[in-house]
Amino acid sequence: MPYLETTDGTRLAYEDYGTGAPIVFLAGWALNAEMWEYQVPFFVERGYRCVLLDRRGHGRSDRASTGYDLDTRADDVAELIERLDLRDLTLVAHSAGGAEVARYLARHGTTRVARIALFATTLPFLRQTEDNPEGLPEELSLASIAQWRTDRPKWFADRAQGYFATHLGNDVSPALIEHEMRRCLSASPWATIAVWESTFPSDHREVLRTLPIPALVVHGVPDQSIPIDASSRRTAKLVPDCVYKEYPTAGHGLYVTHAEQLNNDLLEFMKS
Repeated sequence: MPYLETTDGTRLAYEDYGTGAPIVFLAGWALNAEMWEYQVPFFVERGYRCVLLDRRGHGRSDRASTGYDLDTRADDVAELIERLDLRDLTLVAHSAGGAEVARYLARHGTTRVARIALFATTLPFLRQTEDNPEGLPEELSLASIAQWRTDRPKWFADRAQGYFATHLGNDVSPALIEHEMRRCLSASPWATIAVWESTFPSDHREVLRTLPIPALVVHGVPDQSIPIDASSRRTAKLVPDCVYKEYPTAGHGLYVTHAEQLNNDLLEFMKS
């Protein structure tokens, strides 16, 4: 297991598979690199290099007490890309990982990035404000944080079926659902809350409006975790060069339930 030591001394675990054009995968909120187990073999077998990062406080990376602000998380991504000297890469993100992509682009530009892919992300701006009436009320965020501080396992358990939209016929075994919930709970409780607190109020509209590279945006219509109307439908309207796809039966866990469709859409996007 290779590690990257950042400028503040935090050791970040990452995985590196295959050769060829690089794809960097950024995990969703409370998840780690292992979430991409249904994507990595597909792309390695087709001649791509897949690099996956465990953000600080997640997976096998150090459980640092600081550095969960969005700027530091974006800089962690930049350090990994620069350390491995990755160029002409595709940057792929799920959920809150999309905020890290946007902040990375705002701080480090597109010199090394050829395109981005955003799957069910929190972009462009989740918090409801006077100039962002489509956002989510802050009370919802505060209520979730309060539950994480009192009974975090129950919060995840209550949302497990909805996460995969099993009520719409998505075939996900109880074992897989339990496994994914354990993966979420493996993140540092401190990091789980700190990452959300820095992600929810972040406004990325300007960087998306001026994005000089193409973007693939995919979201499930019945996503209960990040509502599509507050996120990807708006992102698709902001990005100048955007390929936008909605999956009618996908929940937030579309990387599992719709892995084949998602992989093929991403492959087609990169080849185009």
